[in-house]
Amino acid sequence: MASEGSPGLAKSAAVKLSEMGERTKRLGTAMQDPHRQRRMILVIVCIALLLDNMLYMVIVPIIPDYLAYLEGDQPEQAHVAVNSSSSINSTSQGKVTKDNLDVQIGVLFASKAILQLLVNPLSGTFIDRVGYDIPLLIGLTVMFFSTCIFAFAENYATLFIARSLQGLGSAFADTSGIAMIADKYTEESERSKALGIALAFISFGSLVSPPFGGILYEFAGKRVPFIVLACICLIDGILLLTVIKPFSNRTRENMPVGTPIYRLMIDPYIAVVAGALTTCNIPLAFLEPTIANWMESTMNATKWEMGLIWLPAFFPHVLGVYITVKLAAEYPNYQWFYGALGMVIIGASSCTVPACRNFGELIAPLCGICFGIALVDTALLPTLAFLVDIRYVSVYGSVYAIADISYSVAYALGPIVAGQIVHDLGFVQLNLGMGLVNVLYAPALLFLRNVCQMKPSHSERNVLLEEGPKGLYDTIKMEERNSKKKGFISSAGNCMPSDENGIETFKGQQTSRSFSEEDSSGPEYS
Repeated sequence: MASEGSPGLAKSAAVKLSEMGERTKRLGTAMQDPHRQRRMILVIVCIALLLDNMLYMVIVPIIPDYLAYLEGDQPEQAHVAVNSSSSINSTSQGKVTKDNLDVQIGVLFASKAILQLLVNPLSGTFIDRVGYDIPLLIGLTVMFFSTCIFAFAENYATLFIARSLQGLGSAFADTSGIAMIADKYTEESERSKALGIALAFISFGSLVSPPFGGILYEFAGKRVPFIVLACICLIDGILLLTVIKPFSNRTRENMPVGTPIYRLMIDPYIAVVAGALTTCNIPLAFLEPTIANWMESTMNATKWEMGLIWLPAFFPHVLGVYITVKLAAEYPNYQWFYGALGMVIIGASSCTVPACRNFGELIAPLCGICFGIALVDTALLPTLAFLVDIRYVSVYGSVYAIADISYSVAYALGPIVAGQIVHDLGFVQLNLGMGLVNVLYAPALLFLRNVCQMKPSHSERNVLLEEGPKGLYDTIKMEERNSKKKGFISSAGNCMPSDENGIETFKGQQTSRSFSEEDSSGPEYS
């Protein structure tokens, strides 16, 4: 009987294996479709951005309590004092210990953003040289190992090293991910929508991770939240290797050479955008480490109120992203106005925070701050890619490294500077100052009002296209442009060589480089 059943089992197994092979083959074929691959890339990048911002904020409810626990495990220092002064010594030692703990917490919070700030100029240049997929994989790998180290760390030095390594991974993952979205979504409306989705994931990670970390820490211990995030990172890395295949058929050497980051930094338009991104994120970065103590001292807030105060702000942030994407699609020439309006809303909301006297009242200005940040980020992040398109070469690693530097400045200063400002000047003065800075910076965005009227001919590639095609890349682009005007799909893509990632080879590089970037960087208005 066993001999009769074995051929049937073998045949059934062979049929199932054949079906699995066919499904895998169909899935692989589907992944080669440019539109589906582009959506998968968006999913991978959004998961990476979600993970990065959860790593930044998940330690908020965990680290103060855990560091206090580590301090309690250390042997107490012997007191050398007479009996009459023993109580004074005890009180002063407790104050010094608390101050020292606050400094340790602030430095640990800021270490990720500080290293991210230092590495971004190098990571942006690296991304421009090798492409977007390998740096994204490097970032996810570093984030995975650093998160595992953080989960099992049992002293402050190890926690600090792991936290700093998370900043190193974020410098590669964040910059390459956002640059990859800008590269894959070339139409302005699609690019704004895709970057808006990415910003929604950033917001979700920042605002949901404190309650996520607090609940898991309370019921499962310190390691569990970080192990969960490390697993998400591992899954995202495997998905990246499966879909994009970063090490297969590399043709990056044939792509255009990006503009050096120092030239982008001194561009006045990019500088205005970078300043706006830093300024609008200062209230969020400075309030996160200080608002819990202020709530406890002024409104006797409970632990759950302090933990959940930022959660309702997620919904107006998503609403702000949605509204800005819709407005940008209908009125693309007013991106500067949406950003300026967002900064005014942030300034007004920040000034009203100290007037709140209970949990319900405080929700409204915090929602206003996040709504304004959504307007600014969603309007100005696509503007950075647009500026590179029309003034330089369409390679986005360095310009989004500048954007990441802008965010990192705010979040590096926040945990260290905000507490000192509150101690020296007060919480009210901190909020009034942040609000005033945002309102005063808003008119600077008027400088961008003519950006969308820049003549496309001042893009280096478009100069070539208007003077006639000189190479395969330009010939194909010219045919695609003409086909769009006539309303049909060009068949030129069938004859254009591309790698497995759908990246077109740029064989006219030497021709394009004959036109100096100085000639293409000068703005001219129609």
